[in-house]
Amino acid sequence: MLFNSFVFLTLFLPLALASYYALGSRSPRLAASWLCFSSFVFYGAWAPAFVGLLVASIAFNYGMSRAILASPPRSRGRRTWLAAAICVDIGLLVRYKYWAAMAGALIEWFGLSPHGWLAQPSAGVVLPLGVSFFTFTQIGYLLDCNAGIVKRSDALGFVQFVTFFPHLIAGPILHHKEMMTQFAQPETYRLRAENISVGASVFAIGLAKKLLLADALAPYADAGFAAPGALGAWAAWGTALAYALQLYFDFSGYSDMAVGLAKMFGVRFPLNFNSPFKAASIIEFWQRWHMTLTRYLTAYLYYPLSMRINRRRAARGLPIGRAAQSSPSGFAATVAVPTFYTMGLAGIWHGAGVQYLIYGLLHAAYLTVNHAWRNRRASRHASPPASSGFGAKAGHVMSVLTTFAAALVAFVFFRAHGVGDALAMLEAMAGAKGLGSSAWPPLDAGVYGPAWLRLAVGRAMPAPLLALALAIAWFAPNSHEWMGRFSPALERASGAVPARLAWSPSWQWTAAVVLLLLVCAAQLHGEVRFLYFQF
Repeated sequence: MLFNSFVFLTLFLPLALASYYALGSRSPRLAASWLCFSSFVFYGAWAPAFVGLLVASIAFNYGMSRAILASPPRSRGRRTWLAAAICVDIGLLVRYKYWAAMAGALIEWFGLSPHGWLAQPSAGVVLPLGVSFFTFTQIGYLLDCNAGIVKRSDALGFVQFVTFFPHLIAGPILHHKEMMTQFAQPETYRLRAENISVGASVFAIGLAKKLLLADALAPYADAGFAAPGALGAWAAWGTALAYALQLYFDFSGYSDMAVGLAKMFGVRFPLNFNSPFKAASIIEFWQRWHMTLTRYLTAYLYYPLSMRINRRRAARGLPIGRAAQSSPSGFAATVAVPTFYTMGLAGIWHGAGVQYLIYGLLHAAYLTVNHAWRNRRASRHASPPASSGFGAKAGHVMSVLTTFAAALVAFVFFRAHGVGDALAMLEAMAGAKGLGSSAWPPLDAGVYGPAWLRLAVGRAMPAPLLALALAIAWFAPNSHEWMGRFSPALERASGAVPARLAWSPSWQWTAAVVLLLLVCAAQLHGEVRFLYFQF
């Protein structure tokens, strides 16, 4: 079931909400049980066969969490239970997400026969929706059990934490401390008009991003990546830009809808998307893009490896921390190695193809260079020099554009069907095939004149739509900022929008939200999946 479907908007959501608060007025645990049941229905509406997989995964991980908590802290038994649980969870991901690609590689590289244990993967395996998200969520919970952060287990709370449908399919990746405390509060299950109005407003903004912007850009991105070898420079850049903006508004829209839906049920989610195209560095980009994934990777991959490296260096009498980063070898060991390890796994997490690994390693290289540049500036200036005026603004604009261009190149690998297609697209973007294009229908069919002129006037490639989408991404406040002090996210809003223009519980804003929902309803011609559903 999709957030942008008639069934969800007109049947599932009203029924789930009404029953949730009706039961909540009698018993919070009844309401929590209903929410778990509704979430299983939501998941099963897509593929009922995989509900059993989700149930089995939850039952297994809850049982392992009990075993971990029952073992003495820092004991071998606790570590053994944790290792066994993680191996099974990773095995689940390999089975459904990576095995087909691995089997195909074995067949191609070693000339194996596609029969027996290789037959099923080579025929293709359907990927269960959200398998990465609910698996990572549970691995994080097990790691916290092992670290002693989780003190006691609660079966209903755990099921509610994992299955809560606004985040089940594509995040955000939640931390149990920030969610299970909310689920344990009776006030969460009491109907409040503010929760409904605020949640519906944020949901409407997200729905508009998906239907009016992301879906409108999708055909042009799809057509370009279908034949990257036929594109000239203008068409290649237009294709890359169309996909980057499609992904931006698709994921931003989903994140807004998830936050809005959670608020309708009295729950506040962490912020997961915060205008990343406004970032002035790759480090800042990852602090704004898929923020809960960045938090997860930092806490469970980067920091543990970094701490282990620093402990080994300290035992050998080598400098650690800032002192280590002043030398090339120390910087490589304490910054570059953990960064490439973390981002390489982040790339693989998104998909089984080599192009996803390259995507992750590209960002690892970007981040390493960014950290090196920051260290160099810090070593030259004890405190960064204050700057203002035109020079500072121009420098900031150049930093934003450079960051955006770097992300755009990486997105080519993220979207391409393979490494060959990605390299063909980058070759075209570099101008190796000229500025024009002769075989890409969305840009050239039935239109005469130079390619750059056709792009500029928007005759075939929607230049006005691209310009509008870029303007919104770069200059408009995001939903978190628009909502101001009413923002349903756990983080505080920045106050970028003047109070008189920010959202408020007024009839004017109610009318605007209703109008936006009506416009979106007119675009519900079919159910278009969100891009992050494939991950």
